[in-house]
This record gives sequence, C-alpha cells and structure tokens, in this order.
Amino acid sequence: MKWTVRITQGLLAIAFLLFGFMKLSANSMQVDAFNNVYGYGLGFMYVVGAIEVISAIGLLIGYWKKNLVSVFSGVLMMVMAGAVITHIMAGQGFGVAMMPLILLLLAAIVFFGQRKMMTTTAKAA
Repeated sequence: MKWTVRITQGLLAIAFLLFGFMKLSANSMQVDAFNNVYGYGLGFMYVVGAIEVISAIGLLIGYWKKNLVSVFSGVLMMVMAGAVITHIMAGQGFGVAMMPLILLLLAAIVFFGQRKMMTTTAKAA
C-alpha cells in the first residue's frame, strides 16, 4: 500500500505541475477551452493553474512532511470534481470527463491511502 500511494503521489505531482503550468502560461488550447467551451474567464484559469501547481509542489514536499499529502491531495480531489462537473455541464459527455475522473480517483487513492498509513503509524507508536 505504501509504495502504491507514493508512486501515485509522484505521478500526480508531475501531472499537475504540467497541467498547472499549461494554464499559467496561457496555453492557447487552455485559453480557448476556458473562454469558449466552459464560459469561464482567464482569471479563473490562472487561479486553477496556481492551485494545481501549489498542490503538486505540496505533494512533492509531502514525501518529507507526511501531513501535507492529505491536504493537497484533498484539494486536487475538489479541483478534479469541479473539472468533471464542468466537462459534463459543457455537454462534452463522460468520454471527455474520464481524464479528470481518473485523476480524481488517483487523488482519492493518495488521500485515503496516506490517511490510513498515518493512522497505522500512530497506532504503532
């Protein structure tokens, strides 16, 4: 369980660093999607990008500060739940919403796995 959580944590950190930087750098595909498809403003895109990058950095720091992992994976779960709802509300269907749904499930694995490891460690001590 420990290695599953750690590997998933690292993959999520890398993915959200990339996704966040795409939003923060105003990638043309992201700008078009946020403005024209989802109906959100550019300010919201930058906020989401910043949350993704900060959460990814938090997951990386979480390798040394274990308490941070639950916080930042929980934040990513909320962001991805919003992304799934946004894709569905934009009429893109479940096919397009599968990517954020998978990332939501991976963040949930990290969130609940880390919490379980923390309680197991606390009981052993």
